[in-house]
Amino acid sequence: MAKDYIYAVTPLLVDAMMERDQVHRQIAIDAVAHLSLGVYGFGCEDALLHLLNYVWPNMLENSPHLIQRYIFACEGMRVSLGPIKVLQYCLQALWHPARKVREPVWKVYNNLILGSQDALVAGYPRIEDTDKHTFIRYELDYTL
Repeated sequence: MAKDYIYAVTPLLVDAMMERDQVHRQIAIDAVAHLSLGVYGFGCEDALLHLLNYVWPNMLENSPHLIQRYIFACEGMRVSLGPIKVLQYCLQALWHPARKVREPVWKVYNNLILGSQDALVAGYPRIEDTDKHTFIRYELDYTL
């Protein structure tokens, strides 16, 4: 099982994702994607969040292969960490001035919408009510 060795390989994957060679980063990001899917439901969110912090800067790469692996890793993180955590990363970059930042993040956001549309409602920022419109949904605050 992947949960048995995730804490052992995390430093190796972090080192590979900081490598100058693009192939090392591509393979490491692909391994992170498969690892994140393998530990879904086993309580390894701390290691996955640490790995996501090293996967995320690779959105600035020019290689389409690396961008594809980046999107796959974000999909794996969506499954294992939850869509709201990935949405919090996406919301910071969706309207960035640089197109090089916006394009891969919009791809991740579109995949979030396709894969977890219902779960994202609770993660959207709150907008205060106006005199004419009601934006806050109090049903999301109910607890049993």
